[in-house]
Amino acid sequence: MEIKSLGYQTDLIFPDYDGEIIDRGDYLFILTPDNPTFHWGNFILFKNPPKSCDFEQWKKIFNQEISSRLDVNHMTFGWDSIKGKTGDIKLFVDDGFDFEKSIVLSTNEVNQPKKHNKETVIRPITEDWEWQQARLNQIACRDSCHDIASYTRFKTDQMLRYRNMVKSGLGHWFGAFLGKELVADLGIFQINNRARFQSVGTNPNYRRLGICGTLVYEASQYAFDKMKSKTLVMVADEDYHAARIYESVGFKPTERQVGLSWWEKSQ
Repeated sequence: MEIKSLGYQTDLIFPDYDGEIIDRGDYLFILTPDNPTFHWGNFILFKNPPKSCDFEQWKKIFNQEISSRLDVNHMTFGWDSIKGKTGDIKLFVDDGFDFEKSIVLSTNEVNQPKKHNKETVIRPITEDWEWQQARLNQIACRDSCHDIASYTRFKTDQMLRYRNMVKSGLGHWFGAFLGKELVADLGIFQINNRARFQSVGTNPNYRRLGICGTLVYEASQYAFDKMKSKTLVMVADEDYHAARIYESVGFKPTERQVGLSWWEKSQ
């Protein structure tokens, strides 16, 4: 299955490192065995949007390909649509699935944001204490719909993966520091001169200070200058304000990415 979407193409950098990507022709199934709680690391990517008759079949495929191999408490589906074609999702939504809409942004150059935070030091992180602060910052940035215990397990496994990818020379993790305190962080990983940003997170106590835009700008410059990246790719929630921050640095919307996700939510 040939993937057209820039978003999903770069999503697969990560399971290609430590997971499995199996091509069934009309769909791929993606596994991240070391982190079964990762919804978008254990999912089915279909060639086409869902039709009403796909509701039971898609769930059956998920159970056959993923639930039979890993202990998961979710179902996640994507489809390879550059323009974010919805398809017929009513039966999924009625069954408790969340319809997830993302915007794919990319750029070949960046500009310094107007709100540039000069007090913040941006650098790749290397030390154990820096990685620990980055992990804690990522947990502090969690969406309120995820309970803290399960999200901590997920993020701990995910950050270990990113650290191992950095050690393997596939990218870098950047921190924004005020003194010795990490107040924001993100990762950049690359394949074929396309660099994909990951998990941009600013501590809630330090938002609206220009730190996020400064971090994205400085990390982007590093990617162009040191990593020799040609294209930078960012995927953000379509309704989240961070997309506007990325645009202020020079990223432009190029695609819409959509999917469906269900999980056992805490009461």
